Amino acid sequence: MSEFEPDWLYLREPADAAARATGLLDPLQDHLPAGEEVVIRDLGCGTGSLGRWLAARLAGTQRWILHDHDTELLSRAQGSLPGSALDGSPVTAVAEQRDITALRAEDLAGTSLVTASALLDLLTRAEITALATSIAEAGCVALLMLSVTGRVELSPADPIDPAIAAAFNAHQRRVTEDGRRLLGPNAVDVAAAEFRRLGATVRRAETAWRLGPDQAELQRQWLEGWVGAAVEQLPHLRPVADVYLRRRLEQAAAGELHAVIHHADLLVLPPSLEAAA
Repeated sequence: MSEFEPDWLYLREPADAAARATGLLDPLQDHLPAGEEVVIRDLGCGTGSLGRWLAARLAGTQRWILHDHDTELLSRAQGSLPGSALDGSPVTAVAEQRDITALRAEDLAGTSLVTASALLDLLTRAEITALATSIAEAGCVALLMLSVTGRVELSPADPIDPAIAAAFNAHQRRVTEDGRRLLGPNAVDVAAAEFRRLGATVRRAETAWRLGPDQAELQRQWLEGWVGAAVEQLPHLRPVADVYLRRRLEQAAAGELHAVIHHADLLVLPPSLEAAA
């Protein structure tokens, strides 16, 4: 299943919400402007799950600008954000269909906070460098959540786990049809280093999906996508992978499988804001 299909995005939303680093919210709030409208740009917003999670956890009047290439997802996101913030202040949202990799500092003028979820690992090194430069030059705070880091723990363990994980991670770092080499699990480290090079302060939180027997459907769809990507990357794995997938799906259906899929969240504070704190 494509990670951009609405049904998949809705299915994963509770696991995303449980994994997000709430410990970053207090320092984030401390670095947002008080007593004025907070303008938040959500890059690659999908169905709006990050906005639904974050808007009600931040105080103050908020104006969300939702960016995605998919007009259907934009429509779903715009109509689903909460109408009020943590302190009851109004929350509004507008949608803008655009290429987020083309955003520059001037496009971010007036923006208080740039957010994204499950985005960094889909970018190239050049795209992350450009994004970090735009955010730093615009003086925005950034909250970049749920980027995969390449580590998966399954219980009970299986001897085929490492081969599938390695092939999946290679797929995440693949060269796409249009010649883009994705960073995949390396993206968080690259982004953090780039922001620090630009003088920003970066706070990192390790996050993870923790999928138990009560999330059998999410386990099933995640397993199918995980193994499918591994086989796409290394087709010679298919005979072994097909048997492996059947075994894992049987365990999920029987309530015997536990999965921990590791991610990381980054809170980025521009030099001027950190110095004033």
